[in-house]
Amino acid sequence: MFEYFPENYPWSMAIVSAIGLSGAISEIDEACRFLREASLRNDHHAQQEWFESWKRVAERVEAVALAHEEAGQHMSAGNTFVRAGIYYFMAERMLLSVDPRKVQTYKQGLAAFKKGMRFQKEPVEWVEIPFKNTSLPALFSAVPGKGRSPCIVHFGGFDSLKEFCYLFSARDFGRRGISLLVVDHPGVGEALRLRKLYSGPDTEVPAAACVDYLETRADIDPERIGIMALSLGGYYAPRAAAFEKRFKACVAWGACWDRWELNEKHFERHFGKGKKLEPSVPNWLDQFMWVAGKDTVEEAIELAKQYTLEGVADKITCPLLVLHGENDRQVPLSHAERTIEAAVNSPNRKLKVFTFVEGGVEHCQLDNRTMAVNYISDWVAETLGGDPKGV
Repeated sequence: MFEYFPENYPWSMAIVSAIGLSGAISEIDEACRFLREASLRNDHHAQQEWFESWKRVAERVEAVALAHEEAGQHMSAGNTFVRAGIYYFMAERMLLSVDPRKVQTYKQGLAAFKKGMRFQKEPVEWVEIPFKNTSLPALFSAVPGKGRSPCIVHFGGFDSLKEFCYLFSARDFGRRGISLLVVDHPGVGEALRLRKLYSGPDTEVPAAACVDYLETRADIDPERIGIMALSLGGYYAPRAAAFEKRFKACVAWGACWDRWELNEKHFERHFGKGKKLEPSVPNWLDQFMWVAGKDTVEEAIELAKQYTLEGVADKITCPLLVLHGENDRQVPLSHAERTIEAAVNSPNRKLKVFTFVEGGVEHCQLDNRTMAVNYISDWVAETLGGDPKGV
């Protein structure tokens, strides 16, 4: 993996994501070139410096986008607004959950991203999935043309955003004849930040709400709906598929057999007792409690202990694909192996491990997401009846 900050995995991970999302390398360098010393400190003040630097670049790029808009250059404005949105999201990523600037900056990112997508005439709908007494915000990308297409419900993980998942995946799925519903489910993105919907172990509940919604659409084949999720989604998607039988395929983009087993390792690192796994964000403990919606560490721990595929994976009765990187520094390969071994009732279970020879060896193929998206979308097309050759 390209490590802009060799001593700071979460910061380097964010840089690689920004590049993969089509951020301009010179703008990314503009945000980061003066942060090297801060990356070594990696304390609260360093994270403030990260925020200020990225937000400054986001504002500058957004000003360029506004100039394009005023000149009537909507396509150029669209491209630039999307980049500004990415940079706003990167800025807020390192802030503590209680910092009021986090939500404010996130809203700026949402607005810029949405404006950019519309100016680009991106074939995407902003939809609301009815859920309990509220709704889940989602991006829906339909396959062009007539008829009913297969569809994948795309969940995130511990710290993902639907906008990022969309940019990574939608076009490749669409080209293979597969529609995509990318959801900010409880615990991530807009659902967490603006609606205070917190993660729970029963992921089949929000997933079922997504299937209910898709069944109302005339452009979706209700018999060809699958689910995929990344990172912590390696628990979310298999759990949902195990108990929501309307799913006809399941993809764990990065495995997560037992969340508390991973959290114990992160606690060891956080409290100075070991360095066994890398965190995805520097404020891992804050993120852990925020996603769970708990006020104490003890309450969050009790919730995390319920996130296990033990006694769950054997209830998966649809085809299952699990992807993992040989050099995943966040989740051991054993989590992928255990998931596949336990899914004894899946009629077609497959483990794909990306090796150093081919690339894509990091967590959720951070070092080369294109490889993962290609592999997943081909498998989904073959499993749900899309077209791997392209439509």
